[in-house]
Amino acid sequence: MRLTKLEHAALVIEDSANKLYIDPGKFTTPITESSGAVAVVVTHQHDDHWTPEQLRRIVEANPDVRIFGAAGVAAAASDFAVQAVAAGDEIDVGTFRLRFFGGKHAQIHPSIPIIDNVGVLVNDALYYAGDSFAVPQDVAVDVLAAPAAAPWMKISEAMDYVMAVAPRRAFPTHEMLLSQAGKALSNARLAWATEQGGGEYLPLEPGDTLDF
Repeated sequence: MRLTKLEHAALVIEDSANKLYIDPGKFTTPITESSGAVAVVVTHQHDDHWTPEQLRRIVEANPDVRIFGAAGVAAAASDFAVQAVAAGDEIDVGTFRLRFFGGKHAQIHPSIPIIDNVGVLVNDALYYAGDSFAVPQDVAVDVLAAPAAAPWMKISEAMDYVMAVAPRRAFPTHEMLLSQAGKALSNARLAWATEQGGGEYLPLEPGDTLDF
C-alpha cells in the first residue's frame, strides 16, 4: 500500500487499483484526480475534515464510491449517501479493511459541545484517530498519523498519545495552522515521542508518500 499525505488532515491510500480518501477538507487542495476511489472516511463533521465540494468531486468521478463517517457526518452531509459508523464497527470495501475506534471529538473548550468522531485503522496497519487521542486497543500500529497542532490539543498531549500508541512509524497531520517554525518544533517533539517506543518519525509534507 502507498499513503500520500495531502494538506492538513487529508490522506489518500492506494492499494492495487483501489484508493481510500480520509478527511478531504477545506484546507486541502481540491481533489480533481480521484479515479479508482472505492471509499471515503470522514472522521467528524468539522469542515477542515470534509466539504460538500470535496465529496462531490470524488463522487462524480467515482459514482459507486462508499462514504463512511461518524453519526454527525451522516447528519451534516445529508446530500450524500453516508453510512454512519461507530467504535467497534468493521467494514471491508475494495481491498481495504476498516476498523473504527473512539467515538467522541477531543474537548476544545467546555463552552463548545463535543461532537461525534471516529478513528480508523486501515488494513490493521495505518491508524488515524481524527480529532481525538483514541488509542486502538490490542493493535500493533505500523503507521500512525500524529496530530501536530489544533485548538483541541497541546503538544504534550500529542506526545503522550504517540507514546501510548508506540507505532513503528509516525508522521504529522493536522498542521496547516502552523508556521514553518511551528512545524519544526512540533516535528521535533513528535519525533522524540515516537523514538521512545523504538519507532521512526517521518516529517512528511503534502505530496510526500510512504509505502507500508
